[in-house]
Amino acid sequence: MDADSRTHIILVHGACHGAWCWFKVATRLSSAGHRITTPDLAASGVDPRPLREVPTFRDYTQPLLDILASLPPGEKAVLVGHSLGGMNIALASELFPEKVAAAVFLAAFMPDHTLRPSHVLERVQ
Repeated sequence: MDADSRTHIILVHGACHGAWCWFKVATRLSSAGHRITTPDLAASGVDPRPLREVPTFRDYTQPLLDILASLPPGEKAVLVGHSLGGMNIALASELFPEKVAAAVFLAAFMPDHTLRPSHVLERVQ
């Protein structure tokens, strides 16, 4: 499969996880010919920072935002967020709509457009 025609899928982990949690899924998707990216969000996975050094949700999401910002013009990716990762892909989709082909919320938090983003998390408590 031509590298330019492969679907770029970005798998975003949930809370208390890292990119490692996608290993089996990423391997199978890659074997099927897709281009896979599995970032560690801030203070997660191999990122050594303690969470207290990540003051905002946007800072926590920054590794995903950096990936989308680095995509060449016209390239789009499918975002898949699990659990809290749904909030990350929602933010990324709002900030980079031209870079997102689809957003998949896999057993994930899914904010709506009428309430503030923290509403979803507040309702869980």
